[in-house]
Amino acid sequence: MAHPMASAEGGDSLPARSEGGLGGASRTPHVEIDQLGKTYATATGDAVIVRDFTLDVEDGEFVCLLGHSGCGKTTVLSILMGLNTLTAGGVTIGGREIDGPGTDRGVVFQSATLLPWLSVHGNVRLALDQVRARGKSAETYLEAVGLAGRGDQYPRELSAGMQQRVGIARAFALEPRLLLLDEPFSLLDALTRMELQDELITLWERWHRTVIMVTHDVDEALFLADRVVMMTNGPAATIGQIFDVPFPRPRRREELLDRPDYFWLRDAVLGFLEAQSHAGAD
Repeated sequence: MAHPMASAEGGDSLPARSEGGLGGASRTPHVEIDQLGKTYATATGDAVIVRDFTLDVEDGEFVCLLGHSGCGKTTVLSILMGLNTLTAGGVTIGGREIDGPGTDRGVVFQSATLLPWLSVHGNVRLALDQVRARGKSAETYLEAVGLAGRGDQYPRELSAGMQQRVGIARAFALEPRLLLLDEPFSLLDALTRMELQDELITLWERWHRTVIMVTHDVDEALFLADRVVMMTNGPAATIGQIFDVPFPRPRRREELLDRPDYFWLRDAVLGFLEAQSHAGAD
């Protein structure tokens, strides 16, 4: 059966946009990225990694950045984290221009990056201490990620999936308004990955933080996100297309798979990636 393909020009059944922003939203965005660019000086001249990346993200919105390897997704995220500096444009979070890392942003990387000499409880407590939340219990956040009663264990005693749960608990313990997730499930097996996707969306529905997540997984993006931001191939990568994800919340995986528009949207996203692959081969 033929299916409608989203396009940057519009006019199709699937919602898509080719520019950043929320198109007429009345609220002030929590994250404003204006013509962000990143260039590195090399012996053979400037290497432009990202150019003219412009995106507004509303408070409480869940956005996924998706594209081929080397398209600059992680570069954009590392600038939002304050771990990398931009060379053009600007980034404003919560009305303030960022100038480095901050506790207003919770970060989860591919690996859990836990401190091995601290217990699970100690790793989460570290985040609470950073924001001086001394009246709050690390156990609350461990319970939220399914690790109740494991606070006295050390990272080496946990599986990779459990370690990443601790990392997610630690990020939420900061009570940040913005969560930045860099492919947090990519190193996990398929079953654990799906379990943690379910837990993440449950936590997001409970605390409703703003989330920007980098992923390579189309199904993951469509399950989690309100919008999927597609990046063109590098060098000089930028936003090529933005897909609205219209599925109602709360979302359940089995219900999505019963929707014809899920597969139409999935095909549209894959079509964009395939076009980028062909463009890179030309």
